[in-house]
Amino acid sequence: MTALFEPCTLRELTIPNRVWMPPMCQYSAAPEGPRAGAPTDWHFAHYAARATGGTGLIIVEATAVSPQGRISPYDLGIWNDTQVEAFRRITGFLAAHGTVPAVQLAHAGRKASTERPWKGGAPVGPEAHGWDAVAPSPLPFDDRHPAPAELTADQIGDIVEQFAAAARRALDAGFEVAEIHGAHGYLINEFLSPHSNHRTDAYGGSYENRTRFALEVVDAVREVWPDDKPLFFRVSATDWLEDGGWSADDTVRFATDLRDHGIDLLDVSSGGNASGVRIPTGPGYQVPFAARVKNETALPVAAVGLITDVEQAEKILANGEADAVLLGRELLRNPSWARLAARELGGEVRVPDQYHRSV
Repeated sequence: MTALFEPCTLRELTIPNRVWMPPMCQYSAAPEGPRAGAPTDWHFAHYAARATGGTGLIIVEATAVSPQGRISPYDLGIWNDTQVEAFRRITGFLAAHGTVPAVQLAHAGRKASTERPWKGGAPVGPEAHGWDAVAPSPLPFDDRHPAPAELTADQIGDIVEQFAAAARRALDAGFEVAEIHGAHGYLINEFLSPHSNHRTDAYGGSYENRTRFALEVVDAVREVWPDDKPLFFRVSATDWLEDGGWSADDTVRFATDLRDHGIDLLDVSSGGNASGVRIPTGPGYQVPFAARVKNETALPVAAVGLITDVEQAEKILANGEADAVLLGRELLRNPSWARLAARELGGEVRVPDQYHRSV
């Protein structure tokens, strides 16, 4: 059996292979009205295609725990029952075709209330369905963004509860895995990094204080998420800053804390919290961060970042650098990547009866 097509068991859930789809925002939900934040036919077709293509686990894009937590007015959300009902159509289809449905629970923090990327991605105001952003400190992300409002301790507690409530709804919607979004400069990442967190209370300053909010969210979600189902955490392994940011050393230390608080796998990405930073991208450029966490802690990891080639993906797993690979751009290009990889490597993947001629 090839490494890519070996099942992966976390807690009592077995994922059929290690070709996984990371969360990638589609910015295609209604911005307001009774179906605001609910998945649409676009989302169904998008995720269904990757499931029929053999992907073992699909993490549905950043799904906001509150209206204020969306990256854009067009993001998915899971703060009401209408959204739950709409998600059931997707999770039911994925499960029926052998793909494990997962969801990323998110709050955008100071990077909230922006236009869709293909329309420039600039911050928007009330005239374009926007709202006022919040953050650990009143520091704008860049010179285009307005300064966010600094969260009070009570507001921080409210957001922790929003994550727990979203996890309950995710379970009701049929998701088997929940992932907490702590990366890419969104709210949890903003608390973790001294670049964006200048607080002087119990949520700022020391490493212990800066990680407090993240661990409170993890504890709240783990309390309502069933013991037999895994919980993931996505982290930016580094801010890519020479001084004053979150570092790879911090990530290794944090991975042990997350494991102790009930996280089952670390989804290792990088960047997004500091504007104007040059990131040395290239094939598999983030894999070394995942490999370091895997080698220095007891926490399973998933690697992501310009993983495109079948041989490359197989080697990452066979060399013990990660426990799974997350293919983003490549699954946008080719929804059946897993099926084609199985053919090339001699692995097995579930194929819908309607596609039997493709085997």
